[in-house]
Amino acid sequence: MKILYGVVGEGMGHAMRSRVVLEHLVGQGHEIEIMASGRAAEFLTKRFEGVNKIHGFHMIYEENRVRRGKTLFSNVAQGAAGLPKNIAAYFELIQAFRPEVVISDFESWTYLFAKTHGLPILSIDNMQIINRCTHGPDIIRGDEADFTVTRLFIKGKLPFCDHYLVTSFFRPPIRKPRTTLYPPILRPEILRANRRAGEHLLVYQTAEGNDALADTLRKTGLECRIYGMRRGIQEEQVEGNLRYRPFSEDGFIDDLASARAVIAGGGFTLMGEAVYLHKPMLAVPIRHQFEQVLNARYLEREGFGRSADSLADPATILDFVKVVPECAEKLAAYAQNGNQDLFDGIDALLDRAAAGVLS
Repeated sequence: MKILYGVVGEGMGHAMRSRVVLEHLVGQGHEIEIMASGRAAEFLTKRFEGVNKIHGFHMIYEENRVRRGKTLFSNVAQGAAGLPKNIAAYFELIQAFRPEVVISDFESWTYLFAKTHGLPILSIDNMQIINRCTHGPDIIRGDEADFTVTRLFIKGKLPFCDHYLVTSFFRPPIRKPRTTLYPPILRPEILRANRRAGEHLLVYQTAEGNDALADTLRKTGLECRIYGMRRGIQEEQVEGNLRYRPFSEDGFIDDLASARAVIAGGGFTLMGEAVYLHKPMLAVPIRHQFEQVLNARYLEREGFGRSADSLADPATILDFVKVVPECAEKLAAYAQNGNQDLFDGIDALLDRAAAGVLS
């Protein structure tokens, strides 16, 4: 089929996960035209033909929290400037490609194209779990306002798709029809990784110059392989049990696959990879980004790790280290068949779309 595929550019997780789905679709012989914004467009352009860069929603972060006022202003201003370019891109696309089905990874322009042209549309992302599943009081407690705002935003972004394929390592009750839960999408590099037991902590934090965090990591007595805290370095810097590392995708994945445990943010991609590789994780979500709060709280509920509002209190990390064996025992029971379940679901829905019976 001719497929129009949209990828939101906020963060790199959507782009990395979409890459996996796109490679499967191309391998199945489908013709693909990609619409993407921000860094997602740059990432996908290196791997696929037919990538069109458009304006997309983005967030502004300061001090590990979403700055909602600045985010709103920036999106309104840049959206107005980018609108004519988006319209021109769609006119060009209509003339040259004429898609038969649309797949959106939380991207609005392709969704609107599908709706205005009467095309079947599939949603593939992890965000829809907030709106299409039921979450208990323990998950939203203390963040009710952020939960409500986020759920309404997600509900309004891609309403009335023909089907929602939602990726997740946790399984809350589904509350809406045309919704299926699948395991997290895993990059081929993660599927090929040499998972093994190690003794080091993998630490991914972007707050440069955080001396208090470094002091706490020293107190663990464990080797800590640290990414992000010294972003300008070109080679490893060793200070006692702390090893500050320059970013390398291969190096990071191997450090993840061999880690004793992980300390990082609340992003879904790394969390899903840690769960798959059976690595306990201490997750520190960005404030006011409820999707990350949700991920972290379910991680703790499943027993796969712990959630923390910040790392300011040394006890947060030291207490986490103590429960790592308990979390590892829980993770030992987790299994997924690579990406095959999701691929089978996509293929079945595209077969129905080709037969005109999807909706």
